[in-house]
Amino acid sequence: MAPHYAALQRARAPHLRPDYHRCPRVLPLPGRGGDSEEPRTQHRQHHARHGITRRPLRGGRRRAWCRAGRDIYWTNISPWIHSALRKTSLILSALSHQVPQPSTTPPISYFALDLEKRELERTLDELSQSNIGIGMRGKVSASGLCGTYDDGLKFIAEGGLEGRNVLKNIDTALTESYPVSRVGRSTSSDSGSSRSRSEGTDATPPSTPGGHQPLHIMFLGSSLGNFTRGEDAAFLKSLPLRPGSGDTLLLGLDHDNDPKKIELAYNDQKGVTREFIMNGLVCAGRALGDAHLFEQGKWEYVGKYNGELRRHEAYYKSTCDQTIVDPVTQAHFPFVKDELVRVEISNKFSDQDAYALFSEAGIRPVHRWTDSASQYSLWLLERPKFTFPVLKTPWVSMGAKDVARSSFSIPTVEEWHDMWAAWDFITREMIPPSMLFQKPIDLRHICLFYCGHIPTFLSIHLVRLLQEPDTEPVEFKYIFERGIDPIVDDPTQCHPHSQVPQRDEDWPELSSILQFQSRVRGRVMNLYHDIDAGKITLTRKIARVLFMTLEHEAFHAETLLYMLLQRAGTGTIPPSGFVVPVWDALAETWNNHPEPTGETVTLGPEEITLGHDDDEADDDSTDVLGHSFGWDNEHPQRTVRVGRFKIEWRPVTNGQFYDFYYAGGGQKMDKIQFPKSWIELDGQVFVRTLYGPVPLKIAHNWPLVTSYDNLSTYASVKGGRIPTEPELRLFHDKFECGYEGGANVGFRNWHPVPATSGGTRNNGKGHNGGVWEWTSTVFEKHDGFVPSKLYPGYVKST
Repeated sequence: MAPHYAALQRARAPHLRPDYHRCPRVLPLPGRGGDSEEPRTQHRQHHARHGITRRPLRGGRRRAWCRAGRDIYWTNISPWIHSALRKTSLILSALSHQVPQPSTTPPISYFALDLEKRELERTLDELSQSNIGIGMRGKVSASGLCGTYDDGLKFIAEGGLEGRNVLKNIDTALTESYPVSRVGRSTSSDSGSSRSRSEGTDATPPSTPGGHQPLHIMFLGSSLGNFTRGEDAAFLKSLPLRPGSGDTLLLGLDHDNDPKKIELAYNDQKGVTREFIMNGLVCAGRALGDAHLFEQGKWEYVGKYNGELRRHEAYYKSTCDQTIVDPVTQAHFPFVKDELVRVEISNKFSDQDAYALFSEAGIRPVHRWTDSASQYSLWLLERPKFTFPVLKTPWVSMGAKDVARSSFSIPTVEEWHDMWAAWDFITREMIPPSMLFQKPIDLRHICLFYCGHIPTFLSIHLVRLLQEPDTEPVEFKYIFERGIDPIVDDPTQCHPHSQVPQRDEDWPELSSILQFQSRVRGRVMNLYHDIDAGKITLTRKIARVLFMTLEHEAFHAETLLYMLLQRAGTGTIPPSGFVVPVWDALAETWNNHPEPTGETVTLGPEEITLGHDDDEADDDSTDVLGHSFGWDNEHPQRTVRVGRFKIEWRPVTNGQFYDFYYAGGGQKMDKIQFPKSWIELDGQVFVRTLYGPVPLKIAHNWPLVTSYDNLSTYASVKGGRIPTEPELRLFHDKFECGYEGGANVGFRNWHPVPATSGGTRNNGKGHNGGVWEWTSTVFEKHDGFVPSKLYPGYVKST
């Protein structure tokens, strides 16, 4: 259930029915409007009238004034007044409309978190007296929590919301339980930064104890941009979103807009922004004990946009040489003329910034709403049961020098655990017991086989590598060693494979397979421990075996999902612990995606590089961390000349092929078959997904998943052809945005999405929607090819 999600649809999604027995909680985090001038001006006018100001967010800790490294932070007061409250009110109103009848115990509870008790009282009172507040009665309760971000998050993590439908209008338990000490101030005039920063957490805080009640956190006003890069991810990572629980975060982020628009938003012609910032000097003085400590005539407001860092920066500039004396400590703080003291930063987010942020924070985008001018986005996010981080190239110490560690070197322990989490999720949570002895598609083994094949393959290669005894039970290697691989030229025939039991009762029990799997995984971890302890010297051969077996497991995760897709809706269990797609809402967003600037792009002539140098003959080398491993068909690196060609920006879609199949005569052509990714129900075409079939109108703009013959014939009829591997590689090298740019890979979604390449932003970079693409290049030997000795069957099986 995601009632706040329905709220953003403005109660226009009748298929979203809140489960009132679960009593969802909605907790907003402070925020403000985006870069449009009007919302920002209105927001700051309110603050100027009431003599308060707002600080940049620093993990929610109260900071009165701290000048160490020329940074000033303001106490967070009344964060959601006006601009953010307008957004919150829309959501609260829509939530109210989702509740059919009022009751004495409202099924939805809303908690506002703020530092300033006076502002909480005033705004909650205004809300209760408004038309929206009247409509909320008996449906959505509204209460206040008085404290910092850290206080509030700790309060939730320790079960503070558990069992509470309504709190007192002002709950001061936070500040009483978690008193906040005054921040110390350096008396040094040194400009070197010595301020404290919010420390990121390595894990999500503990889940709320007791029965599960969904928690929905709202952080609507782009204030996350006030964190530094890195601190923003640490803050999001610390949010008490329970993995796979249905908890969500609704987050507002400003885009990396036109710098001129950003400058105007922070330097408005009416001077409201200047008044807002300068009022901070009064607040700082008051916090230190003297409201007149900073003479207004000796300071100026300076705002500028830093294009390189994609952020706006606000400063106080000292107009003369002066010294500020702390009324409490009598410490002296000298300032020279024209010295800048930073008040605030406001980071702006490109798509790559946003997706990298979410990946680092371990959260997954569920839905995105963007304003008509594409200046601001609201993101609905969740913390799924497992994620895959963005690949990085860290520097590691190697004796007397530092070297860049290749992302494709020996897998890290964390990468193994990420892969095992994904594999266990697919095999244990998506395959029901009734399907274990079934074949979702022909010329493949039953599902149970793959549960045993992965640990068996891993065990066989560890045993060969380390010259150790087989993992018990030994007989598993005879049953699970090799899967079924159809011969490409004649798919009705298969390569040699393991002889498996013919009767269900002769197969090993699933519990026995899982115990075997656990023992094999333990051997992997023991190998890493022995390498770290110096008992075993790490060589490329060891690293290659680990790389190969990890990728082998990833390959099978993907192919197993292809098989399960054919039984989706008739056996396969949809992925639990991920917010279920709201197809109509997603389709509305997809249909509004901009079309490419043109149908095609012309590339070439050009030389490109295929493959890389990775010779198994060098596997005795201990130069491991800087080396990238691959498969035998990728070695050696070679240069290929690509001629001039024209290619469509985006793959063929379901809608395009549907028109061709039914209206363009494709149905009558010999080589054209009804795509396996489609299914016909009651005379209508649906597209298969792991959530069950969806109507073609939903998947109309998704890339088509079908056979080579289907696509090759389609391209020929349309006057084109399937690209070669070098041509497609050249296209992706130039225009693929990658996972960090939003590509639909790494379980970002469990279904395809419309392709995005060819747009006006980011030089046309985008993604293909999350599918593999056919090329016309035949898989055959190339100059320099040498079959792998570790796994000679890899190429022979294709």
